[in-house]
Parts: sequence; C-alpha cells; structure tokens
Amino acid sequence: MKLSLPKSLGGALIVGGTSIGAGMLALPVITSLGGFLPACIIYLICWLFSLSTGLLLLEVCQWMPENANLATMATQLLGPFGKYASWVLYIFLFYTLSIAYTAGGGGFIFNFFGGHIPLFVCIPLFALIFGSFIYLGTKVVDRANSVLMTGLIVTYILFVIFGARYVNTANLTHSHFGYSLLALPVMFTSFSYQGVIPSLNAYLDHNPKLMRRAIIFGSAIPFATYIIWEYLILGIVSPEALIAAKEAGQSAVVPLSEELRGSHIGALGQFFSFFALTTSFLGVTLGLLDFLSDSLEIKKEGWRKLALCLLIFVPPVIVVWTNPSIFLTALGVAGGVGCALLLGLMPILMVWVGRYRRHFSHLHIQLRGGKPLLIILATFVALELGIELLQEIL
Repeated sequence: MKLSLPKSLGGALIVGGTSIGAGMLALPVITSLGGFLPACIIYLICWLFSLSTGLLLLEVCQWMPENANLATMATQLLGPFGKYASWVLYIFLFYTLSIAYTAGGGGFIFNFFGGHIPLFVCIPLFALIFGSFIYLGTKVVDRANSVLMTGLIVTYILFVIFGARYVNTANLTHSHFGYSLLALPVMFTSFSYQGVIPSLNAYLDHNPKLMRRAIIFGSAIPFATYIIWEYLILGIVSPEALIAAKEAGQSAVVPLSEELRGSHIGALGQFFSFFALTTSFLGVTLGLLDFLSDSLEIKKEGWRKLALCLLIFVPPVIVVWTNPSIFLTALGVAGGVGCALLLGLMPILMVWVGRYRRHFSHLHIQLRGGKPLLIILATFVALELGIELLQEIL
C-alpha cells in the first residue's frame, strides 16, 4: 500500500495534466452567452462523460495484451474499420489541435510585442521556436515542459489568489442553458485524456484498482480547475467583451488583458496563456512526431527527422496564415469531431463488441449500466456531433 499510493497519485496527475491545456483559454469565451451556472452544469455532464469513457477504455485494456495501444485495441475489436478509423481520426485530431495552438501561439507573440511584429511573421516564429524543441528530442521537450508546467501551475495559483478581488458577481447572474450547449465541442477537447490510458495502465502495472483511482480523481482535477477559472473570467470580464472575443475568434486572455490593462493580474493571465499554449503544443506535436514516425516507418534521425518535423509544422502554419482567427474554430472541430469519435464513441463501440459479441469476461467490467448506459453515452456523442455540425453550417 505504501508503494501504490504515490503511484496512484502520480497516475491521477498524469490524467489531470493531460486534460488541462490551451482548451481552457477558449472555455470562458465559448460559454459566455450561456452564463456561469449553465456552464457549470455542462462541465459536470462532460466530466461524467469523460469519466465514463475513461473507465470503458480501462475495461478494454483488461482484455488486451500488455502494451496494446488504442489503434491495436480498435483493430482487435472493430476489425479493419477500427484500424483505419483510429488512424484517420488520430491524424485529424492532432493536426486540428496543432492548428489551434499555432494560431493561439502566433497571436500571443503578436500581442506580447504590441503588434510591432506582423502577425504573418509571429505565426511561423512560434512554430519555429517551439518546434525546434521537438526536433532536438524527447529529453529537451521533457526539460522544457517541466519548466513550462511549473510556470503554468504558479501563474494559475497566483491568478486565483489575486484575481478573486476583481470579480463582479453581477456578471455571473445571466443564464441561458441553450447557448451553453454550444460549448460542448470545445469541452470535449478540454476533458480529453483517454488516449493516455493504455500507457498509464502499463505505468500502474496493469492494476485496475489503481487505474480506477487515477481516472476518477485525475479527471476531477480539470473539472475543479475549470469551474474556478470560469468563475474568475466570467466574473472579471463583462459578458459583452467575452462575446466580442468569441466573434473575433480570440482566447479569453485578450478581453481579460483589456479589462485589466496595466494590472499585474492581466499580465498573470497572459503568462498563463503562454504556458498553457506551449505545453499543449509540445505534447500534441511530440505525439504526432512519434505517430508519424511509427506509421510511416521513418526513423527519427538526421534529415528524415527534419522532414517529419516539416510535415508536422508547415501545414498548420499555412492554414493559420489563411485564417489567423481560427483558434476557437479549430478547437471546436478537434473536440466536436476528433475527440468525440476517437476518444468518445470508439471506447463505447469497443466495449459493446467485447461484452456482447465477443462475450469477454464480465469480471473486468469497470462501468455498470449495461446496454442502456452505452446507448445513452453514444447518444450524447451524437448530440455533440450534431451541435458541432450545426455551428459549422451556421
């Protein structure tokens, strides 16, 4: 027990850290039309969904051989369709996230220098600076990420402590639940951690009890973090300013900085934005590098590694050049399509096949409720996909 407690805590932090990222910069903007209370309800629903699908994926892990990844699981249970669907969705998700973070990072550099550097220069500059860490290797990324994560935690804590005094509770009173549903696609991105479960299962020695603790407590970390962040941003920034930011495709930090111009709280918000963007960017692009190297059978050495890096960073830069305000849209598409299908629907389908077609042992069941609950979860995915499709059409 003495050895398992720190490991389960470490596992919970991995789950929480995987979820928390640049998505939270968009959440107050996306939820501003609906108001604080409806946003909290949607947060709760999304947390319960992410918790459920995480436990379903844990169940799938118990059926699979050691070190099986998500693509292997999909192939074993869903056949060739699962194999190619998981591959396509993985590429789609990671590229759309890279586009979103490149747009946000380029915008941060532009705002940091007061607009003196043209935006079309700031966009590739962000990709070049932090993409070079990816080229230099995992050890460099690990060290840089440790520094950036420390900055993320410190600036968030300081922002909570010093920002509470600026909250105007009158900003939190308006409520429209229907508008809050529009935030579902971005929330799917912000609560996504399921892809790390196969690796976490190996880290926790394939112990289902430790895994359950890590998933339950780890997924609760972003839920609590987002509620506090939502309270502060919606309380400090006027609804009109947040709505204007949404229409301009900006993150929540832009109206926050304007609201608290010259204040150290505004500066804290900007630095938090920087740390959230860069840690997310490094994590996503490093994962994409490994995935492309493995899938295309290209060694991460010399000019081959440089070619892989160009394949990763050039397309997002080109897309953001054509639409610099794509940050919110890309996050919505990533969550509304990529996360919803790959990390939401696919675990549901795999468990359905494993339980009711392959008749795997029910001793490994991690989420009770049977077919009715699986149908409810799949219906929720369909609802979220419908909302994302409707937003894109409109």
